[in-house]
Amino acid sequence: MEESIISVKDLVKTYGDFTAVNGITFEVHKGEVFGVLGPNGAGKTTTLEMLVGLRKPDRGAADIGGFDVVRDLKNVKEVIGVQLQSTTLFELLTVEEILHLYASFYKKHIPIEPLIKDMLLTDKTNSRIKSLSGGQKQRLAIALALVHDPWIIFLDEPTTGLDPQARRTLWDIIFKLKEKGKTVVLTTHYMDEAHVLCDRIAIMDQGNLIALDTPEELVRSLHSENAVEFRFEEEGAELDLDRIEGVKQVGSQKDATILYTDQLQATLTSLIQRADERGLKLADLQIRTATLEDVFIHMTGRSLREA
Repeated sequence: MEESIISVKDLVKTYGDFTAVNGITFEVHKGEVFGVLGPNGAGKTTTLEMLVGLRKPDRGAADIGGFDVVRDLKNVKEVIGVQLQSTTLFELLTVEEILHLYASFYKKHIPIEPLIKDMLLTDKTNSRIKSLSGGQKQRLAIALALVHDPWIIFLDEPTTGLDPQARRTLWDIIFKLKEKGKTVVLTTHYMDEAHVLCDRIAIMDQGNLIALDTPEELVRSLHSENAVEFRFEEEGAELDLDRIEGVKQVGSQKDATILYTDQLQATLTSLIQRADERGLKLADLQIRTATLEDVFIHMTGRSLREA
């Protein structure tokens, strides 16, 4: 049985009549990369902020490394590092100066020079923070979260706003943190990021935890290997999709229809034949393997990008 390092039980956060987090329960295993996936407003950041002590839960409980996040917050802060989605840094300090400043806040810290190297910032050691790119600032924020050698790293939407190359660089850093035995908890609304990085994923929507498993098992829960996505050229055209061979489930995204199947050839043949019988023309036909996006569509009836 895998060892849990974070335990969350019936956690609730409300703002007046609005429930931001609605009684969620989960555990994070030691040494894993645990993702919280969901659209903006799903409750991801609020959940993270309750775990790191920035917001007090209204109900429920959570402990990190054996410490209660409300009663033992001082001890919790010793074992966690946090990179928030929006981090304000002292723009006129250099990379090296701000790391030494943060290190001074703790009883003990790791050597600064290797940390700068690990975050691929060696050539920016003496550069002022205001001159750094978005990706470099994100890597610096992670370095600041690591300066006291925490067990657990919380990353809130770490790649939002970054270009593809900067995102991939940050992915490599997260993989290296796992290799070093760190536990990483990250929030994201990028499906590819969650699928690539995470050992397990908690999917949140409207404050609720709607699924939790490995990326592979979440996709497998659709019981369909492939997705056939299309629309009809004729506006408002309909087809009896239940009569199309091999279809396990039907979904939709904007004006497109999605058929989930593990009999791809039979489904395509049947779809084209049925459409031809009705005199309907298929447009924007795409064939792809099922993804986490499809899991979200199946569970909520809408795309993660539309939510």
